[in-house]
Amino acid sequence: MIPNEAKKRLIQIVGAENYDDTKAGRLVYSYDATPQFQSLPDAVVAPRNTQEVAEIAKICNEYRIPIVPRGSGTNLCAGTCPVEGGIALLFKHMNRILEIDEENLTATVQPGVITLDLMKAVEEKGLFYPPDPGSMKISTIGGNISENSGGLRGLKYGVTRDYVLGLEVVLANGDIIRTGGKLAKDVAGYDLTRLFVGSEGTLGIVTEATLKLIPMPETKQTMLALYQDLEAAARSVSKIIANQIIPATLEFLDQPTLEVVEDYARIGLPTDVKAVLLIEQDGPNEVVERDMKKMADICRSEQAVSVELARSEEEAEALRTARRAALSALARLKPTTILEDATVPRSEIAKMVKAINEIAAKYQLKICTFGHAGDGNLHPTCPTDARNREEMERVEKAFEEIFAKAIELGGTITGEHGVGAMKAPYLEWKLGPAGIAAMKAIKQALDPNNIMNPGKVFAKSTRKRVVVTR
Repeated sequence: MIPNEAKKRLIQIVGAENYDDTKAGRLVYSYDATPQFQSLPDAVVAPRNTQEVAEIAKICNEYRIPIVPRGSGTNLCAGTCPVEGGIALLFKHMNRILEIDEENLTATVQPGVITLDLMKAVEEKGLFYPPDPGSMKISTIGGNISENSGGLRGLKYGVTRDYVLGLEVVLANGDIIRTGGKLAKDVAGYDLTRLFVGSEGTLGIVTEATLKLIPMPETKQTMLALYQDLEAAARSVSKIIANQIIPATLEFLDQPTLEVVEDYARIGLPTDVKAVLLIEQDGPNEVVERDMKKMADICRSEQAVSVELARSEEEAEALRTARRAALSALARLKPTTILEDATVPRSEIAKMVKAINEIAAKYQLKICTFGHAGDGNLHPTCPTDARNREEMERVEKAFEEIFAKAIELGGTITGEHGVGAMKAPYLEWKLGPAGIAAMKAIKQALDPNNIMNPGKVFAKSTRKRVVVTR
């Protein structure tokens, strides 16, 4: 509960219309896109500017009230579920694109800006913001920064952190700091910008970001390669990269995913093959033509049964949209959908896909696999029902084995979804005790009272997926 005195002071800062502690108002922000995690915040607060955020932080630090910075709640690691109560901090008022600087190729934005809105705004000026998370239609830049979001274009263009040049951040004690700026080079002190990107709101509150833009690619082509052998598809991925071709998109969908996506999108995707690679290249026309021919030849040499270019931009967009709809399509199968993002080196994709299928059979589960094959980021997805406790135990054990296999193959437990509350029990598998201790030291230095999104990243005693209610 928030003490009455603290509540009065918070309302004085943001106004009564921006403070909500009704049961209905709190319920809306008690969960995110992660199945089985729900916990009521004590209040929902919507500041209008950075100074108000700083004043809120000071009060919360004084009274030891947790703060959970929240974007659109599309994350898949329970990163914005307020598992220890406190304040859900919304940025619906701080949603402006402050500047598009065509001379320095930067955009300065507030955290509540919708990702796709930023993309469209810069494209009108012939510029390009590449990070494209699957939720880009509704996710916010602040949320993307908190989770270091990736996307389909990550192989060629990188992820969110590669485009964050500078930040304005409110620390747990209310101090406001600025990191980086509109600079191509800056080695003054520690790289605090990168520290805050991907920190999941546990170190500070991002209130402004300066983002790098690049020129819009001249042209783009899309290709679909079909396989009757999963391992042949995986070999194609490795061979394309080994031939020093970096496509803009290199996506993988297995047969179970294809069947569900086609039933959902109805665009004519083949469902009688074991796997599909969706490949795109962009850039100067002559480079695109050359690379697409080389990649088509590689796919055919690795037993692709069909390799076809999209005949129009409409057809290409339909393929991209269908791939982005994979989670939505799979979510129609059962009441609960568990989607993960185990990531391995590209050379180990075939082994990882095979292991996922073996683990699914072992635990008698349906696991569909799709993902960003070009960067090794796979999304094994299990349609299930949280009400079936026995099946959920099998799901839990299966994903534990999937995480363990990813680490064994030189990979990680998460490539882009983040750790949050859901993957915290497994983080030590990846980092080891010394790595966890180093991270905790940073957390303690910046947030000694542990008010910034507590209960995330660092594990408690259990390794079970926990439903939290308050």
